[in-house]
Amino acid sequence: MRATVALNAAPLSVADILQGQLFAEKQTSILTSATLSVSESFEYVKERLGLHEPEELRLDSPFDYEQQALVYIPSDIPEPSQRGYQQMVEDALIKLCTATGGRTLALFTANSALRQTYVGIQDALEAHEISVLGQGIDGSRRALLERFKEEPRTVLLGTTSFWEGVDVVGDALSVLVIVKLPFSVPTDPVFAARSEQFKDAFGEFSVPQSILRFKQGFGRLIRSRSDRGIVVVLDKRLTSKKYGQQFLQSLPPTTVRTGTLKQLPGLAARFLKVEQQ
Repeated sequence: MRATVALNAAPLSVADILQGQLFAEKQTSILTSATLSVSESFEYVKERLGLHEPEELRLDSPFDYEQQALVYIPSDIPEPSQRGYQQMVEDALIKLCTATGGRTLALFTANSALRQTYVGIQDALEAHEISVLGQGIDGSRRALLERFKEEPRTVLLGTTSFWEGVDVVGDALSVLVIVKLPFSVPTDPVFAARSEQFKDAFGEFSVPQSILRFKQGFGRLIRSRSDRGIVVVLDKRLTSKKYGQQFLQSLPPTTVRTGTLKQLPGLAARFLKVEQQ
């Protein structure tokens, strides 16, 4: 089998390209998305897209997140770089998903962590008749989503593409777990090159970019006015780091609670009104 070598290139900035090939050619352009603002500001997106003094309008969500959703941040889990973190993620998922009867989408930032977690939780959850599906393990993205919608006692582990474009309405998706804050890998060549354009690359580029991805992930949970669910963030940097507040401020008004991992399964079951076995 012959080896294949691919060379990929990406512009450091798309601002000039968009200005010359799109905005300058149109009398009016309307950019709309649920994930354009960071900390209630459009400054990051305007800078990245080269938008100069555009008209801005930020609308409230049609969903009542304070009543429909709950964000829970465990206070006693190690930070992702600390010893014991992976084992506690697996233990937390087993207990949480057992209490809620599955109905869980867990979002990862790396395939290796997804696969390790898949192996670590599969047997324990299947003993409770809860299926575990993994992106890149159990079939195509489309097939996984169809199985997830049809089989309620299911936990779906996804990465990359599952952070956006997933639309599961109703009880099939009642628990969203964000395993880690979605920061880009610092050594990625394109990310590293773009970072050099900033005086404070972490604060001006890495954090805002991660916040937008975080908001995309958060948006997978509530897809209709009748949906109800809980978002669990297994990354205590939301509360232990100064930048964590920016992530929370970028979400729609939602009830946020912190507590121990031990409290989580019972709280989730009560919030979702799951009957305990």
